[in-house]
Amino acid sequence: MAAMGDRYTVISADCHGGGQINDYRDHLEHEYLDDFDAWAETYAVPFEDLTGDDGPCNWDSDRRLADLEADGIVAEVIFPNTIPPFYPTPSLLAQPPPATTGDDLEHRWAGLRAHNRWLADFCARTPGRRAGIAQVMLHDVDAAVDEVRRAHELGLTGGILLPGAPPGSGLRPLYAPEYEPLWSVCEELEMPVNHHSGSAVPDLGEYDVAQVIFLLEVTWWAHRALWHLIAGGVMERHPDLHVVFTEQGSSWVPETLGTLDYYFGRMQAAAGSQEFEWGAPIQQLSLSPSQYWDRQCHVGASFFRPTETHLRHAIGVDSIMWGSDYPHTEASYPFSREALRVSFHDVDPTEITRIVGANAAELYGFDLDALAPIAARVGPTVAEITEPLTDIPPGAIKCPAFQPQPATRT
Repeated sequence: MAAMGDRYTVISADCHGGGQINDYRDHLEHEYLDDFDAWAETYAVPFEDLTGDDGPCNWDSDRRLADLEADGIVAEVIFPNTIPPFYPTPSLLAQPPPATTGDDLEHRWAGLRAHNRWLADFCARTPGRRAGIAQVMLHDVDAAVDEVRRAHELGLTGGILLPGAPPGSGLRPLYAPEYEPLWSVCEELEMPVNHHSGSAVPDLGEYDVAQVIFLLEVTWWAHRALWHLIAGGVMERHPDLHVVFTEQGSSWVPETLGTLDYYFGRMQAAAGSQEFEWGAPIQQLSLSPSQYWDRQCHVGASFFRPTETHLRHAIGVDSIMWGSDYPHTEASYPFSREALRVSFHDVDPTEITRIVGANAAELYGFDLDALAPIAARVGPTVAEITEPLTDIPPGAIKCPAFQPQPATRT
């Protein structure tokens, strides 16, 4: 069955949200309120999409729900988008500069806790339809562990956002043993670890071309978490830990797994080789990288294109979770139905069911039976998605899902 009434239950595994600056005030501990008032007086919103007519999409619950339902979506996973109190940068662009004092770090933690509380309240406004992702920092592992436990108690079923640890950030790499308590608590509480593109990019300098370089390299820096966690033995030690790679494409997965399998195979079995000599730390791993992927990894597939659809079996149909990226400029909204037609018109409905909803429901704890009546009202029909899209709607090209496919190079 695709869904009740032959409609798909569509869950976006990649949406974004956050509170207005003053919305966070009521979610801060009392001792930080005076400092917050002083900070908010000088704070300037850095992005036009948070100040214009579409800014409220991040925090206006009723508008957001109406937008998503009009787009055929019944539930969502919410990554951060706005800047928490006392935080110097957004969480998904780059790691902020290191805290200069202990007081600075303390205030950043207070801001992240306020965001997590706000997000829990926001999700509770539509029970069973929003899975919020909690924010943590890696600068203090004990504090991160405490916040994971608080987020779980708050009901943030989306798990945590794993920050990047790029060179120059002052953070230990993700394969460092110091993070072991973080992986343990996430596994214990069944909190998925979500690694979204953006925060793993190192400082690219103040150059005109820096944003171009960011666009060209941002996904590769995010992919690094895969081999760091496998090589560091994290997935071996924590077989029930689930890791999600979101908004960083999907077509990279088969080739990357093939490369990793090759090198890990050489390091584990090619006696006498340089790879074997250097590979001693991973020779006790019980699975190949592709087997760890199949067991524990997922891809939050925003902008899922036909070329990626054709790779779905190599990626793993059960690993792919479609996302709209609402309310970002490049989101498929308000053309998500058309985006689904572009990518899935010739795909078995059983596979579509998993990719557009069932996989996310299983990982993030959505109740498909509870969502079915909503899907019966707003979800796209099987017949609708089966119809190929012949004309791209005006304005839809902003979303990479509608990018025309390049001619084959000969």
